[in-house]
Amino acid sequence: MPFEVIIPRFEGQETIKIENGSSVVFVGANGAGKTRLAAYIEKTLSLNAHRISAHRVLSLNPDVPKISERKALFGLRTGYPGENANVEHREGNRWQNHESVALLNDFDFLVQALFAEQSNRSLVTHTNVRNGNLESVEPTKFEILVWIWERLLPNRKLHISGDDIRVSSVCADEDELYSGSEMSDGERAVFYVLGQTLVAADNSLIIFDEPELHIHRSIMAKLWDELEAVRSDCAFVFITHDLEFASSRVAEKYILREYKKTPCWNIEKVPADSGFDEELTTLILGSRRPILFVEGTNSSLDIAIYRSCFSEWSVVPKGSCEEVIHSVVTMRNNNSFTRITCSGIVDADDYSQEDIEYLRRLGISTLPVSEIENIILLPLVSKAIAEHEGLGVDELEASLDKLAESIFGTLNDKTINDVVARYCRRRIDRLLKRIDLSAANTVDEIVDKYSVETANLDIRNIAKSALAKISQALAEKNLPLLLEIYDNKGLMALAAANLKKCRLADFENWLVRVLLNNKVPNLVKAIKKALPEVKPQ
Repeated sequence: MPFEVIIPRFEGQETIKIENGSSVVFVGANGAGKTRLAAYIEKTLSLNAHRISAHRVLSLNPDVPKISERKALFGLRTGYPGENANVEHREGNRWQNHESVALLNDFDFLVQALFAEQSNRSLVTHTNVRNGNLESVEPTKFEILVWIWERLLPNRKLHISGDDIRVSSVCADEDELYSGSEMSDGERAVFYVLGQTLVAADNSLIIFDEPELHIHRSIMAKLWDELEAVRSDCAFVFITHDLEFASSRVAEKYILREYKKTPCWNIEKVPADSGFDEELTTLILGSRRPILFVEGTNSSLDIAIYRSCFSEWSVVPKGSCEEVIHSVVTMRNNNSFTRITCSGIVDADDYSQEDIEYLRRLGISTLPVSEIENIILLPLVSKAIAEHEGLGVDELEASLDKLAESIFGTLNDKTINDVVARYCRRRIDRLLKRIDLSAANTVDEIVDKYSVETANLDIRNIAKSALAKISQALAEKNLPLLLEIYDNKGLMALAAANLKKCRLADFENWLVRVLLNNKVPNLVKAIKKALPEVKPQ
């Protein structure tokens, strides 16, 4: 029978049914009411739900006094290990009457429950063996925990005795074992969530608030795959702010946008057919700011430039120009995202004025340079860096002139040919990606359609146009004009040497630091002035 969770919304309510063997993920930013929702669900389902809060003590004590399994489980589920324990004890004993903010300290009860279950099951097995019954030997929960723990952490071994927990490396000698209390944070976290899941009551809803805490990303998905498989009789609720964790789960997903003390939540289900991958869909739905799609990757310098200049936006790198266009058009046309606005920025690729106007109508602006790093090389921006270095007027001008000369000095017949060839490839690639052959049903139709679409592709003329722009920039010593077309990652090293007299890595690290911290306000102002103005939809 599925668990039914009814969540009050700002208007109406959201009814979520969670089948045994399945899971639901709630994603929300700080202040969206994640922990309060976890507490609300737990209270609604009484002892059918078992919640592990984000605020938890992970102190493992193998020497904890051993008590009965029944009392240990009462302590684990209600905070009170007495024989008359019930759900009324949970709020005061387990949560200290502060169910949303209390620090959960139940590792001792967990260890006691595991030791007691091991003792009881071992006694049953011993009795069966003495009676000649060898067919009903079942593993203890400790054994299952060890199997999974060692699969996830293959360089470590757990050694569980009747009254102790010790750890070693795989190849360690007996005298090199150390106490379980000395495990690393990650090792203890894996032990804890494994134990909590294994000792949860049959057919219960297990709620994990921030399940990713202290657990390395490389094993996170595998850990929860293992636990969902071993407790297929239970259902899981994960409440997190981690988009990567959320996208790793095969589950229904909901965004928590806002919380009111009533209590009620602004909650929305993540659609499966948004046109975006799941992680980006979740980010968009959970964002409280407009989305700015940009070319490039998650390079720290790229992100620092965009975030420092567009601090009111959530910046999302999308790789290519086509991906930026697709993302902006998809989001603006998708009814699921009508409450969030978006825009885009693409590199300068010698777009015609007609192309630039077309992109502008879509909500996409173009950079004045061939790639975002070239912004730093523009005289206006370089001057802000030189001024920050305290250079006098004459020395400043000399430094900027030397930088420009060194950039122009990198151009020779070979580099110019390489630049023109890369430019042609980008233009060809852009055209080919726009060709739609879906209406062509035969080979002949495909050939005809392709020929029509590529008829105006004059590669030699494209190359001639690029070469003319470079020649003009050289003749006029026009650095901004050159940077519109010159894509050369090595140019930043010239800026490092001429503007700060340092290595490229140190220069980029300095840029990232001062941009994100706004330590050089005039630099941010100069970059903003060079970048196109972007407005929400």
